[in-house]
Amino acid sequence: MLLSAVAALSACGNLGDRRQPIPTRSLPALSGTPQAPLVVVLPGRRDNVGVLSENGVAEAIQAAWPEAEVVLTSATLDYYLDGGLAQRLHEQVVLPALAGGDRPLYLVGASMGGLGVLLYDQAYPGVVEGLVLLAPFVGNRRLLAEIERAGGVERWQPGPLPESIDRGNFQRELWRHLKSWPGSGRGDGVWLAWGDRDRLRRAVPVLAPLLRPEQMLERPGGHAWSVWTPASAEIFARIAADRERTGTGDGPR
Repeated sequence: MLLSAVAALSACGNLGDRRQPIPTRSLPALSGTPQAPLVVVLPGRRDNVGVLSENGVAEAIQAAWPEAEVVLTSATLDYYLDGGLAQRLHEQVVLPALAGGDRPLYLVGASMGGLGVLLYDQAYPGVVEGLVLLAPFVGNRRLLAEIERAGGVERWQPGPLPESIDRGNFQRELWRHLKSWPGSGRGDGVWLAWGDRDRLRRAVPVLAPLLRPEQMLERPGGHAWSVWTPASAEIFARIAADRERTGTGDGPR
């Protein structure tokens, strides 16, 4: 499956090399706890581990939640182009990090990385406890407009199931998956943040019916880490406080 729509997002971005394992940088938890929660961060279209490090997203998450281990990834465009992002992320990053222990997993993704987070959750349901979407790319304008014209995602009908997922239908099939959230309760573990001048903010009202208002954060700014880094800190502070309050590890409520 060639995700050509993602390629259009990244004409000037870091392509990466899918012949190599996804590069990562791991920051151990600041406070020693057994089975530390794991937070894996997927980059935006022009980002990699270096850009994520420069923008301090791992440090911001750990300042809010010192018990968490954070793994930054260079899951860049080339890892998406043949449709293998989710499998690569699972085999090369998630499974090794979770080996030998049962601990909660959170995925964070900005822009293209937000798409990657959703593709992973679609491919491996039940593995991730919480999803943090930072101005995610979730489909082209035509598909978003189609869903809006139908009266929203709950009324929208994606049509018959295809025999396979390919570059022509992967966005529609992703929204078929998103449409199932209300019945499954999946949306309870999802957070969405964006800037009030973000170029991808059109998707927000389409996604909004799937989430609770307290799970959505609009902040001043555009499509940049200057918005996403502090938003990540705020979200994980809320997640940490909720886990401490409930003692259940079930994520935001």
